[in-house]
Amino acid sequence: DVAELAARILLDQGQEHSVETPHGVLRVTLHGTRTTRRPVILTFHDVGLDSKSCFSSLFKFEEMQEIVKNFTLIHIDAPGQEEGASAYPPGYQYPSMETIAEMIPAVLQFFNFRTVIGVGVGVGAYILSKFTLANPDSVEGLVLINIDTNARGWMDWAAHKLSSVTSSLTEQILSHLFSQEELSSNTDLVQSHRERISKAPNLANMELLWKMYNGRRDLNLDRNYTFKCPVMLVVGDQAPYEDAAVECNSKMDPTSTSFLKMADAGGLPQLTQPAKLTEAFKYFIQGMGYSKLPILNIHPSFLS
Repeated sequence: DVAELAARILLDQGQEHSVETPHGVLRVTLHGTRTTRRPVILTFHDVGLDSKSCFSSLFKFEEMQEIVKNFTLIHIDAPGQEEGASAYPPGYQYPSMETIAEMIPAVLQFFNFRTVIGVGVGVGAYILSKFTLANPDSVEGLVLINIDTNARGWMDWAAHKLSSVTSSLTEQILSHLFSQEELSSNTDLVQSHRERISKAPNLANMELLWKMYNGRRDLNLDRNYTFKCPVMLVVGDQAPYEDAAVECNSKMDPTSTSFLKMADAGGLPQLTQPAKLTEAFKYFIQGMGYSKLPILNIHPSFLS
């Protein structure tokens, strides 16, 4: 049926919405139906990426599609980071990490969603962490890939200042996204992202987000001040944020936290190891009580 095929293609691409928030407009892409009673899977991407380049490989993976067809899925693009975004004018005051986190409740309100399962990578993981700490009743579960909950220390700050003088913005972002091993061997994945970032028309916007992330505050997590929902921490075993993720894990409630350190995953496990990550995600949501609903073949006469 041509109409059904057209509807399916449209659904696969998602429906894009511009959502007004108290702090500006966000581009949000919705997949699936809004009518599900389950929590919505809400993603937030990393710097140098948008929702498509960060999550398409994972959510188009066949087994992941089997899982998410039972949920509504929404991808949020950080301000000015979406595909096709034009560059902000010089001197534009980009929102802080806190401000971006404060934009998310308006998205839930716009679609009339009650709760979410958050999936964030790098900068997106930090923003979803801020959102979750401020709105614990809105988040049923959290998957944090490459999380760094700490503010930059003085040494980090000095090293960053030096690298911003000696290396280009594109190279700084790549060293945030990829492991040293991946950068040294200059994998196809690194090359394609270098090409895409360096030629991005909104590169100036990426720089604004990158600066805001580097000026982030410490989340000050400890066993008494932590997430109220189940959390899965994910990091590649050679990734730039391996130590930060290990440290974050040490501050979490061990009864509600799972820690997945992935071998051969590099800096972006959702792109390089979608099968392993999908399996871990499946167990994570099953642990929250959301397994795949069985389809019961009941003869109509039984229902009369």
